[in-house]
Amino acid sequence: MRILVTGGAGFIGSHLCERLLGQGHEVICLDNFFTGNRDNIRHLLRHDHFELLRWDVIQPILVEVDRIYNLACPASPIHYQYNPVKTIKTNVLGSLNMLGLAKRVKARILQASTSEVYGDPLEHPQKESYWGHVNPIGIRSCYDEGKRAAETLFMDYHRQNQLDIRIVRIFNTYGPRMAENDGRVVSNFIVQALRGQPLTVYGDGSQTRSFCYVEDLVEGMIRMMERDAFIGPVNLGNPEERSILDFARIILKLTESHSKIDFQPLPADDPTQRQPDITLAGQTLDWRPRVSLEDGLKRTIEYFRHKLTSSGNSTSSAAAS
Repeated sequence: MRILVTGGAGFIGSHLCERLLGQGHEVICLDNFFTGNRDNIRHLLRHDHFELLRWDVIQPILVEVDRIYNLACPASPIHYQYNPVKTIKTNVLGSLNMLGLAKRVKARILQASTSEVYGDPLEHPQKESYWGHVNPIGIRSCYDEGKRAAETLFMDYHRQNQLDIRIVRIFNTYGPRMAENDGRVVSNFIVQALRGQPLTVYGDGSQTRSFCYVEDLVEGMIRMMERDAFIGPVNLGNPEERSILDFARIILKLTESHSKIDFQPLPADDPTQRQPDITLAGQTLDWRPRVSLEDGLKRTIEYFRHKLTSSGNSTSSAAAS
């Protein structure tokens, strides 16, 4: 098939493009490089079936494709809060443009939604039937409400135009090619530990997250795209819940770092709990995460160790000792 991946030069998008090429598909990677990185897909540029388009999904585009994975949107608070108006435009106008394209060329389209649609959840763990607890005027709402609006648009295009859609709700994901400066907990902790810097923990560290390795997530996304007669939404994430403080200690152990933990005030609207109920994914997609947290973190730590060393930003002796 001929497949369009918006946000294809991003962390998750680049792994998805790589996997789809490995399955023998033609892949068009569309990215405006606001948070995407050419280094993520540099090794794919020489592939005969890979094409890179520098484009912003806010602008309409016409390409003939069979499948569309809509991943375009900054996903870390640092990046989506940098230009919140642009973030919600990417979610709303970008979704409208991709849905319009899918309708025109009769393509199946998947929306990469997020666990942030649940906000600071009052239900735990979160099922797909939960409507969420979201602040519509908070500093995170450009992303939270933008993704919720995108889901609305997808469902309305499906009901009104019988468009062939899929919706996945992605929970915290980690792995190689994460940006070292994106403010996410995994990259933050690993980079700080390797540099011998204090690990920044917000609040008392009792808030929980569930971390899914990118290889597992991509498998779930592809299974969802190719699953007939099921549009979702479906949660994709790892149900193994950990406190942020516990996670920081795991990173210190695996990096053999002597870094201290630095407690900072909790940001506004930061969710206290985040854990997916993946029962539906198991029933409909026969999917669940396979990579253990320790194995996934070891691969990710090795990636960052190499990245920091090769960029001349070497790890500290405190981290290496």
